[in-house]
Amino acid sequence: MLWRVAAAAAARWARPQGIGSPSVYHAVIVIFLEFFAWGLLTAPTLVVLHETFPKHTFLMNGLIQGVKGLLSFLSAPLIGALSDVWGRKSFLLLTVFFTCAPIPLMKISPWWYFAVISVSGVFAVTFSVVFAYVADITQEHERSMAYGLVSATFAASLVTSPAIGAYLGRVYGDSLVVVLATAIALLDICFILVAVPESLPEKMRPASWGAPISWEQADPFASLKKVGQDSIVLLICITVFLSYLPEAGQYSSFFLYLRQIMKFSPESVAAFIAVLGILSIIAQTIVLSLLMRSIGNKNTILLGLGFQILQLAWYGFGSEPWMMWAAGAVAAMSSITFPAVSALVSRTADADQQGVVQGMITGIRGLCNGLGPALYGFIFYIFHVELKELPITGSDLGANTSPQHHFEQNSIIPGPPFLFGACSVLLALLVALFIPEHTNLSLRSSSWRKHCGGHSHPHSTQAPGEAKEPLLQDTNV
Repeated sequence: MLWRVAAAAAARWARPQGIGSPSVYHAVIVIFLEFFAWGLLTAPTLVVLHETFPKHTFLMNGLIQGVKGLLSFLSAPLIGALSDVWGRKSFLLLTVFFTCAPIPLMKISPWWYFAVISVSGVFAVTFSVVFAYVADITQEHERSMAYGLVSATFAASLVTSPAIGAYLGRVYGDSLVVVLATAIALLDICFILVAVPESLPEKMRPASWGAPISWEQADPFASLKKVGQDSIVLLICITVFLSYLPEAGQYSSFFLYLRQIMKFSPESVAAFIAVLGILSIIAQTIVLSLLMRSIGNKNTILLGLGFQILQLAWYGFGSEPWMMWAAGAVAAMSSITFPAVSALVSRTADADQQGVVQGMITGIRGLCNGLGPALYGFIFYIFHVELKELPITGSDLGANTSPQHHFEQNSIIPGPPFLFGACSVLLALLVALFIPEHTNLSLRSSSWRKHCGGHSHPHSTQAPGEAKEPLLQDTNV
């Protein structure tokens, strides 16, 4: 099969040698370079997307991101299992290469650019491999801080790169931005080849080659099959699904919505991303810690869902740019929901069930990454939220664009998908009311425990019961 040949070739190219011993900083640099390259393309991608699909921009954007998300959801467990056998470095190289492969195609052929983006979802799971890399080289008590450092680096790359890309595109043209993004992607690949050492012990990797991979390890729906076996787990998973489905759709289309419908300039979009990223980092660290200590875990989840309903409704009814900025501040506060859910699961689940429940939540989030963008694109389509005119090109990014921005929309609801999302999160809030503050989550079946521990390799540094799931699906800007 194609993936097997590609993985074997990557494994031969990725030598176990690197610079120094494996460390979290190797993983941080890999993540930063990959998402910095993609962040540079935020403004050019919005222009090329509408020029390529002028009549159904939002629908096609949703389909492209939806296909990518579903492919990532389906492939993440298999790639994670294979990295346990063939090594992390090989799959770091493979995932970064295929994730960044569409970048140079933006100026060569936009159709191929978007087609390759969709297909690249099969390998667009760099976060999964990076988190496995970190788990190999850290102790259990260090892992949360290491994961936080990787996630903060991802956020930092998106705080800076869209603004830089928008400025360079306005001054020098989008072609330079694409060349720069391609160069940074190549630098990331070279860094993995030359500097990143293998995290799996040398003595274990040769013995693990050829080890069997069971279907249970590669089954993307394996974690979802256990959802109904405990009522508390079911409530948590329904809450995550109903709240993350609109969030995934919002991330896939919101910056296009700001650019084309709300008349934001590329610089304004980049500034919006930067401000939202900084506020989200503050909310998920300082504010989240204060809320958890003062009002408790469950109430923090409810508060985060309340903020999410408010910001989605604000986006749905808002028709002025200042409303978008105000709602963005509320959106940053809504980012506390998922960390609070993860903390609730971590505190209430039995030690040998941590990986089970966290794996279910991650699987549901991965599924939403595929369904959410497609759903938002379809809702935009049925409400006829489309431009009648082509947007300005890259050479005119600084010009006044207001005469060209005419679109068909409902006069009462400018953003129908966001209002639908608010209704979905309202249902999530109602479900979350029934989640106990303190309980023990225990699945009735013992087969999952065997699955979590029975296929582990002797070189793994994970604690008993810790997840071997794909942890996080990669999300786009």
